[in-house]
Amino acid sequence: MQLPQSVRIVDVGPRDGLQNEKQVVPTDTKVELIARLADAGVTTIEATSFVSPKWVPQMGDNAEVMARIVRRPGVAYPVLTPNLKGFEAALAAGAQEVAVFGAASESFSQKNINCSIAESLERFRPVTEAAQAAGVKVRGYVSCVAGCPYEGPIAPEKVAEVAETLISMGCYEISLGDTIGSGNPANITRMLEAVMKRVPVERLAGHYHDTYGMAAANIYASLQLGVAVFDASVGGLGGCPYAAGASGNAATEDVVWLLNGLGIETGIDLDRLVDTAVWISAALGREPASRVARAVLAKRAKAGCAS
Repeated sequence: MQLPQSVRIVDVGPRDGLQNEKQVVPTDTKVELIARLADAGVTTIEATSFVSPKWVPQMGDNAEVMARIVRRPGVAYPVLTPNLKGFEAALAAGAQEVAVFGAASESFSQKNINCSIAESLERFRPVTEAAQAAGVKVRGYVSCVAGCPYEGPIAPEKVAEVAETLISMGCYEISLGDTIGSGNPANITRMLEAVMKRVPVERLAGHYHDTYGMAAANIYASLQLGVAVFDASVGGLGGCPYAAGASGNAATEDVVWLLNGLGIETGIDLDRLVDTAVWISAALGREPASRVARAVLAKRAKAGCAS
């Protein structure tokens, strides 16, 4: 199959990237991060999460973040909503797009949200129904699409079943998450082929963690099957607190570098994106996790020494 001419990147840094930071990230920093990503050309920015502050204290300022971001034309600011209470709070805060999250692993579902896969999906039904009534778009996440920290490899058919159920509930798009980063081009391809028998490829997105350095390879394998939406996190921020070793999302700047090299349009300014990765990493007291950001910084430093 011919590779897509353009790709939409969903930057999950402000939510998925920051939610597990041990230090409290100021609201000002979150709002500025979202603005900087929009300035760099990112058109979908996952802004925050409407979960209980008891479980995710970092997202306790969700309503304030939503009130303070300056919404740009053509930019979407989806938020995570695990249940109807979360959805109602998100709606009151002005959210125009929400996301629900399930898993393809029974063990992961139990340990992550304390219920079975079937029970989790039923929890989402009131959310999708309320969203449809309010004219709010719903995106679905499926975790552990390649492997689970408790069960090992996951059957592609299980992923397809969960994805199809979320589509039937009204999700416009399904993000397929390699939560522990155990995916490789072979098993990601098998998974996608199984899912594509039930869900059109135009409604699928890839969300690949880079734990074993396979995110770029998995994105390329997905592109070959026609997937044209990918989640990534500026600076490689984030990971999965429930999965040992799942230390990082694919860095947005690494993904943009790959796509630029393939001649695929993203609409994102790589230099501005790298500047954003450097800025947020410094705000968190560390270097950027992304290879591209480090390479660009080294190149700039060398050029500075030569001038």
